[in-house]
Amino acid sequence: MVAVTYDDVYIHFTQEEWALLNPSQKCLYRDVMLDTYRNLTDTGYIWDDHNMEDHCPNSRRHRSHILTHTGEKPYECNQCGKAFASNGQLKIHIRTHTGEKPYACNQCGQAFSQNSNLVCHKRTHTGEKPYECNQCSKAFTTHGWLKSHILTHTGEKPYECNQCGKAFASNGQLKIHIRTHTGEKPYACNQCGQAFSQNSTLVYHKKTHTGGKPYKCNQCSKAFTTHGWLKSHILTHTGEKPYECNQCGKAFASNGQLKIHMRTHTGEKPYACNQCGKAFSQNSTLVYHKRTHTGEKPYECNQCSKAFTTHGWLKSHILTHTGEKPYECNQCGKAFASNGQLKIHIRTHTGEKPYACNQCGKAFSQNSTLVCHKRTHTGEKPYECNQCGRAFSCVSSLHYHHRTHTGEKPYVCSQCGKAFASNVLLKKHIRTHTGEKPYECYQ
Repeated sequence: MVAVTYDDVYIHFTQEEWALLNPSQKCLYRDVMLDTYRNLTDTGYIWDDHNMEDHCPNSRRHRSHILTHTGEKPYECNQCGKAFASNGQLKIHIRTHTGEKPYACNQCGQAFSQNSNLVCHKRTHTGEKPYECNQCSKAFTTHGWLKSHILTHTGEKPYECNQCGKAFASNGQLKIHIRTHTGEKPYACNQCGQAFSQNSTLVYHKKTHTGGKPYKCNQCSKAFTTHGWLKSHILTHTGEKPYECNQCGKAFASNGQLKIHMRTHTGEKPYACNQCGKAFSQNSTLVYHKRTHTGEKPYECNQCSKAFTTHGWLKSHILTHTGEKPYECNQCGKAFASNGQLKIHIRTHTGEKPYACNQCGKAFSQNSTLVCHKRTHTGEKPYECNQCGRAFSCVSSLHYHHRTHTGEKPYVCSQCGKAFASNVLLKKHIRTHTGEKPYECYQ
C-alpha cells in the first residue's frame, strides 16, 4: 500500500482564489487543514519543510496561526505545565527555567534569551528607531512600542482586567497588571532569591549585585542601570519636563513620574501588603515596606557593615563616611547628601506642603510626616520597643526611645562637644550658641 503524502491531501489556493473566499470559507479551510496536519502527524508522517514551502510559504507559521483560531496549545512545558501554540514559543519559555541567554550584545555584553530582544537592545546603542508614528512623528525601537503609542492618540484600551475592570492599551500591560491580583512573580534572582512580576525588573535588580551600569550620559559621564533612567537623567541637563499634570500643572521629566504623581490626586494605591493590608502608590514602596515585616536589609555598607532596606538609604549613608554633600540649596547654600533631602529642605523656603491630611486638613512638607500624623487619628502604633513593650506611631520615635535604654547620644555639638539623643535636641542646643530665635510672635 502506497503511503499518503502531504501532496495527496493538500488543497492549494492561489492568492487570487484565496481573496475570493468569504470569512466562513476561510475558517472552514483552516479547520480542515488543521485536521490534516494532525492526522498526518498521527500516522508518523515526517514533515519536509522544503516540500511544504513549495505549496505553503511559512508553513510552520501557518500551522501556529491556525492554532490561534482553535485555541489549541499542544506544546507543554514539563517543568511548570504552561502550554504554547508552537514549539518555538515553548523553547523560548524553557529558557526562563534554565536561565539560558544565547544572544549576547557585542558592545556591552548583556545577554538575552531571544534574538529579537537582542536586536531591539542594540538599537539603544545605535539610537536607531525605525518605527515612526504617522501622527506625531515620534519614533520607537520596536513595532510593539509603536502600536502601544498609537493607542495614546485614539485613547483606545481594548484589554480589560476581568477582576477590577482596569483597561490597558496592550495585552502585555494587562498580563503584568493581572499579577498584582494573583501575586505571581515568575522571575527570580538566582543570587538572592528575590522574585519579580516582570523580567525587566529582574534585569535591573541583577545590576544591583553586579554594579553594571551600561547606559552612560555623554554629557557628564554618569552611568545608569537602565536606558529609561538615562533618558530621564538627560532631561536634567536640558531642564525639559514634557509630561504635565492636567490637574495642578506640575511637570515631570518622564511619563512614569507623572503617573505616580497623578495618584496623589486620585488617592489610588494599587499595591497592597498581603500581611498588614497597608497600600501604596508605588510597587517599589511596597517592596521596601515588606522588609519592615521580614527585617530584611539587603544593602550593606562595606565600610561599617551597617545594613539598609533600600539602595537609596545605603547611598546616603556612604556619604556620612566621606562627608560629601553634593546637593546644595541655591537660596541659602546649605548642602545635603541626597537630592531628596535637598527637595525637602527647599520647601522650608517655599512653604510648600503638598501632603494634606484628608481628615483634618493639616498639611505637611513630607509624606512620611503625614503618615505619622494620620496615626494620631487612628491611634495606630505599629512600632514596638522589644525591651519594654512601649509602642510608637513613627519609627523615628522608636529609634529615639531605644537610646533611653542604650544611653547612646550620636548627635554632637561641634562647638562645645555636648551630645544629644536626637538631631532635634541638637538643633535646639545650637541656637544657644548662635542666639537664633526663629519663632516670632505676631501679636
